[in-house]
Amino acid sequence: MNSRKGFMKSPLEKYHIDIDLIKKHIEEASVKKQQDKSLSPETFTKDTLDTYSDFAKSKMGIEFKDVTLFITALTHRSYVNEHRKADVEHNERLEFLGDAILELVVSDFLFDNFDEPEGIMTAWRSALVRTESIGAASYEIGYIHLIRLSKGEKLGNSRTHASIIADCFEAVTGAIYLDQGFEAAKDFIYQHIITKMDEVILSESWRDAKSYLQELAQKFENSTPQYHVTKEEGPDHDRLFTIDVVVAGHKRGTGTGHSKQEAQSAAASEGIKYYKKQNNTQKMVTGKLSLVK
Repeated sequence: MNSRKGFMKSPLEKYHIDIDLIKKHIEEASVKKQQDKSLSPETFTKDTLDTYSDFAKSKMGIEFKDVTLFITALTHRSYVNEHRKADVEHNERLEFLGDAILELVVSDFLFDNFDEPEGIMTAWRSALVRTESIGAASYEIGYIHLIRLSKGEKLGNSRTHASIIADCFEAVTGAIYLDQGFEAAKDFIYQHIITKMDEVILSESWRDAKSYLQELAQKFENSTPQYHVTKEEGPDHDRLFTIDVVVAGHKRGTGTGHSKQEAQSAAASEGIKYYKKQNNTQKMVTGKLSLVK
C-alpha cells in the first residue's frame, strides 16, 4: 500500500516496525492457518471477468483496475468450502477492512455536520450502518445475483442471508478502497449510505425502540410497558418468539423474533406506531397532541 504523499519514510520505516518479524512470530504461535501450498490460485474466465467488470462500470460507475477484488468481495465462505481444488479467497478480510472504513466515513460525516451529544451520534451511526441499512444498499446497487455462494446456500429472507448481503457491502467497500483509494470508497459510502440520513431521522429508526416506547407510554398513559411471551415455536437452535407489549392493561403491539430481545424490540416498534397513529388522528380532529383511547 502506498504511503501518503509528503512522508519521506513510510510509517513502518519511521517507527521501525518489522512486519516480517511479526509474521514470523505469528506463524510460530500458530495463529495463522497454514495454507495448502499444493493448491493453485483460482483463475477466472474472460466472461467472468467481463461480467463483474461491466457490472461495476455500468451500475456502480467504477472501473476496477483489478476486478478480482470485486469478485472476491462477493465471494462467501460457503463457496470456498465447496471449491477446494483451487485456492479460492472469500470476502471476510475485505469485509474487515470495509467495516472500518464505513465506520470512519460515517463518524466523520456526523462529527463534521452535527453538534449532537456522543450518545445521539452513536445511535445515528448504528442506524446507518446496521445490517438492514447496508443490506438495503446492496439490493439497491443490484449485485445480489453476482454473490458467489455454495450450491446448497440459497439467498432467502433468513437472518443469515441478510447478514451475508450486508457483509458483501462492507467487502465491496474494502475492495474499492484497495483498488481506487480512500476518496472513491468515501464517495461510494456517501452515495449509498449517507444519502439515507434524512430517512433515518424521519423514521426515528435510530432510537432504541423499547426506550422510546417507554417515553411515549409514560407521557400519554402514565404507565410502563410490560412484555409477555405469547408463543414459542421452532427447534431449539432456531426458536421463534412472539411477544405482546401491554400498556395500562391494553395490548399496544406484537412482535416476533429469534430471541426474546429481538421480539420485544419488534413489539415495541409496533407500539410506537400505535401511539403515532393515534396521536396523528387526534391532531387532525382537534389540533391537539393527545392520545385517543
